Amino acid sequence: MAGLVNNLLILFLVFQNICLGFRSPLSVFKRYKDTTRSLSSECLGSDRLVISLGLSDFALDIRMPGVTPKQSDTYLCMSVPLPVDDEAYVVDFKPHASMDTVHHMLLFGCNEPSSTENYWDCDEGTCKDKSNILYAWARNAPPTRLPKGVGFRVGGETGGRFFVLQVHYGDISAFRDKHKDCSGVTLHLTHQKQPLIAGMYLMMSVNTVIPPGEKVVDADIACHYKRFPMHLFAYRVHTHRLGKVVSGYRVRNGQWTLIGRQSPQLPQAFYPVEHPVDVNYDDILAARCVFSGEGRTTETRIGGTANDEMCNFYIMYYMEAKHAVSYMTCTQNANPEMFRNIPQEANIPIPVKSDMLKVTHGHHEETKGTDKSSLLQQAKKEEEEILDQDFHIEEAVEWPGLDLKLGQVSGLALDPENNLVIFHRGDHIWDENSFDSKFVYQQRGLGPIEQNTILVLNPSNAKLLHSMGRSLFYLPHGLSIDKNGNYWVTDVALHQVFKLGAHDKEPLLILGVALQPGSDRNHFCQPTDVAVDPITGSIYISDGYCNSRVIQFTPKGLYVMQWGEGTETSLGRARPGQFHIPHSLALIPDFSQLCIADRENGRIQCFKLETGEFIREIKHKSFGRELFAVSYVPGGFLFAVNGMPYPGEAEPVQGFVMNFSTGEIIDTFIPLRKNFVMPHDVVASEDKTVFVGDVHARAVWKFASLEKMEHRSVKKAGIEVQEIKETETIVEARLKNTPESTDHLKKQEKQHLVQQASTGVSFVLITTLLIIPVVVLLAILLFIRWRKTTVYGADGEHKLDSSSGRILGKLRGKGGGGLNLGNFFASHKGYSRKGFDRLSTEGSDQEKDEDDGTDSEEECSAPPPPSAPSSS
Repeated sequence: MAGLVNNLLILFLVFQNICLGFRSPLSVFKRYKDTTRSLSSECLGSDRLVISLGLSDFALDIRMPGVTPKQSDTYLCMSVPLPVDDEAYVVDFKPHASMDTVHHMLLFGCNEPSSTENYWDCDEGTCKDKSNILYAWARNAPPTRLPKGVGFRVGGETGGRFFVLQVHYGDISAFRDKHKDCSGVTLHLTHQKQPLIAGMYLMMSVNTVIPPGEKVVDADIACHYKRFPMHLFAYRVHTHRLGKVVSGYRVRNGQWTLIGRQSPQLPQAFYPVEHPVDVNYDDILAARCVFSGEGRTTETRIGGTANDEMCNFYIMYYMEAKHAVSYMTCTQNANPEMFRNIPQEANIPIPVKSDMLKVTHGHHEETKGTDKSSLLQQAKKEEEEILDQDFHIEEAVEWPGLDLKLGQVSGLALDPENNLVIFHRGDHIWDENSFDSKFVYQQRGLGPIEQNTILVLNPSNAKLLHSMGRSLFYLPHGLSIDKNGNYWVTDVALHQVFKLGAHDKEPLLILGVALQPGSDRNHFCQPTDVAVDPITGSIYISDGYCNSRVIQFTPKGLYVMQWGEGTETSLGRARPGQFHIPHSLALIPDFSQLCIADRENGRIQCFKLETGEFIREIKHKSFGRELFAVSYVPGGFLFAVNGMPYPGEAEPVQGFVMNFSTGEIIDTFIPLRKNFVMPHDVVASEDKTVFVGDVHARAVWKFASLEKMEHRSVKKAGIEVQEIKETETIVEARLKNTPESTDHLKKQEKQHLVQQASTGVSFVLITTLLIIPVVVLLAILLFIRWRKTTVYGADGEHKLDSSSGRILGKLRGKGGGGLNLGNFFASHKGYSRKGFDRLSTEGSDQEKDEDDGTDSEEECSAPPPPSAPSSS
């Protein structure tokens, strides 16, 4: 029986250790689980640094400790030690920052912060050792997002122990009331091993020299990749004031694939790689920084001060965990000759507004006489200027413009004030009787259209602001508006192109001969559209239904060149540069390209503006056989509409949103009221508001991004939103007339209850795991007591206690044969008191962390039976 009892005790203690092996995050936060921090009462955040999210997950709240910057362009740093010793993974980030107070935030991982103060000026540095950027937030850039299953590995055997937060306070006019700021970021960490590990690849020029006054200086970096495959998902560029554009590429078998391209004068956050890029063994990674030495009187070299320069291209990647490398660098140019073939886009600066330059580089002037609402309005406008692909387009059903009485709608455009301009055919129609076999217009006897064919509408309420174009046109078609507000239109019956002032009765310029189709330099044949280069003023005309070409003219209307030819249907697929009705034009000044909706070939073709050289084709099965129109929005979006499917085909008529750089379809959209019949033109504004005109439905639809409509509906319901906690938003609603708002609140309340329920389940589960061993032990003791009195008597009791004591003494002893749980976990493979992998970043972006603190391991052992002797 003594052996049975011994075995039961051994099994119990093993069970106890197993239970404790499944530790909740709280069990390893000995320093933190009961620790609160003191935040200013003005700060809307939690006073808990570590928050349990279940058995294996926890949140770490990293916040500025209530600071008030004294001057614009202040960089403040603070640090937080990693609250666990064993390996963990950062899988998500949640920023807490206001656009009107914080310009950007960066989060680093390192071993030793530059200061042990509560917070400090980042001019002192961020870390004393190497550091790596884990996260970046900028007020008008997309936040860093990790793909599912990807995490940054922290803790374990590989290095650093601290997070360091840097916050850049730009314009401090928002701090005139002397309030305290607690901006920061909440990290979601997990102990569950992630199959994919994130890392950083830094490409950096170290020997570039920029001569004074030199207009263009290139800094090129290239390295052969010699490791296991990695997958790229985000990038970041960095230079100082002389940088114009930074581009990164993967080069494989001579083919250049864009990773990312951005102006370093825009907020230097991590931007998503727009199209997945993988890098394999022996690929080449290449980057180019373009600088200008204009305005400098001395040479500028690579260095860490504001007067020096830097050329950095960061790549955030992930690899399979078994092959993961957390940090790699490239500082050489392994093949200078290859840069002769770098895509032309790498040499074209990205335009940046002057106020954005001030915001980015810290040359702020205190705003005087400007109220807070105007500052917020400016910040919101800036926020919309950066590409953000996480949106969905839907019809704005409250827009009354759909009910306008229009003729066949052939063209749409937006003027410099963002008003919607419609070009329609009044009481004229284009049908099978309009032209003869030689494309000569047959209905001249009807005379020109007597209605105003050009209508200018308020884009918000469809109110008519201005109209013109009476008695000028026979069959209107294409419409575009140049940067000066001039209207450029085509008439397929007249075979002409017109330039019209917004308020002029007579045309400013006419190209083509009235009612005479032709294919020479002075004639058109049913021209379809016009595009005007905002930089050079060059005129591009797509010509058209019976000519398959694009013609370039000078701003004064002089012929320059043309390109294109008809499609040879016998060859099957159309070749590059062949057209079957070049129907719509989209000029992309950022890339010096002209993209054309090649209607009957169901594709988009893009060409170089300067030469007409073919660059690429965008074609998707979902386009069907016809693609009618294309429109470009600065920042990287293409919008398009297709035609009705042919009999027996299933591709629906719809609108498309595409990534310009990759051609990938981001979203599709259809109307909720009425249906598309033949959508003929599309135009979009920079805030992603889209208008579609339908020539057969004689209607214009308005579409908007889903977030924008949600914002409007919330405002309409009178809902005031106030963020008051670090992990949740409480909505105070003053409901006036919209029942949908109550559904919104119920949804939030339900989410909150789910969060509370999950927290309760975690607590109950942990408590149960701890109580079970105690109950088992009590049962064993009662059984022993009963057996002792009924079977063994006093002598038996002495033997049992001695035996039990020897067993427990061995198990609990600290000698050579004892089991100490702290030593057990400390000796376990993979356990360490270290944290982050040591990583590196450039000096100008670094920052620092908070207090240190000692690491400790919480020991748990079973309570011994009352009479068991202890060992020492």
